[in-house]
Amino acid sequence: MMKNLGTILIGIILVLVVLSLAMFTVDQRQNAIIFQLGEVVAVKKQPGLYFKIPLIQNVRYFDTRILTIDTGEPERFITSEKKNVLVDSFVKWRIVDVKQYYVSVGGDEMRAQTRLMQTVNDGLRAEFGKRTVHDVVSGERDQIMEILRTKANQDASKIGVQVIDVRLKRVDLPQEVSDSVYRRMEAERKRVANELRSTGAAEAEKIRADADKQREVIIAEAYRDAQRIKGEGDAKASGIYAAAYSQSPEFYAFYRSMEAYRQSFKNKSDVMILEPTSEFFKYLKNPGKTGK
Repeated sequence: MMKNLGTILIGIILVLVVLSLAMFTVDQRQNAIIFQLGEVVAVKKQPGLYFKIPLIQNVRYFDTRILTIDTGEPERFITSEKKNVLVDSFVKWRIVDVKQYYVSVGGDEMRAQTRLMQTVNDGLRAEFGKRTVHDVVSGERDQIMEILRTKANQDASKIGVQVIDVRLKRVDLPQEVSDSVYRRMEAERKRVANELRSTGAAEAEKIRADADKQREVIIAEAYRDAQRIKGEGDAKASGIYAAAYSQSPEFYAFYRSMEAYRQSFKNKSDVMILEPTSEFFKYLKNPGKTGK
């Protein structure tokens, strides 16, 4: 009885070992290839539990998630202007045909990345060679990335890979070129600034000259108007004086004499030498008479 029980246990263990060797699972993020004596006999793309022949067949898994190739150092390319630019890029890709991927590159991810980067670099060299620095930096950057993605995807399909995206992270000039460009930009900015200063100074002189001219014109017109008004006032005053004189000549003569006295003896230090019989004192000698 004990021998039979031991045999049963051994049998159960053997069955479990065989089942463990015969069963395998495929994750939803993976594809699996079943090999039999080194040859591909089946490809499992759906997740689940599968069986294989123990010791004769083996399974290899491949990640089907989106992978990234990010260049460590920028690559140098030449534009149509024969200028060097440094390009930093990355590629998004994934396996879509796992059997073709294994047959083409032996399932080696590094070999696949090397081939993809060669394709992308060839495309970059061709596209940059047809464009100027301005085009590759900003003008046609999106168009270049779309062309690169299309070309890279066409080549990648031959190895069972899909290129999802190609991006240019940065396009820079080399340091030696950047320095010369910055110096040229600085010189250009200084030239423009000096030109603007000269134009401003000329405009300022023009405005000042026009202001001086307007000031002189205004002063001249004001002087002219003042003289005209003064003349009109003098004429009116003369008319009034004439009218007053015609109405009372004696009073007018007396008023004029008083004005003369006041102006003549305005200061205490004033001295005047006249004959006593002078007409100048006629109103002082006979204040109560008409002084004929």
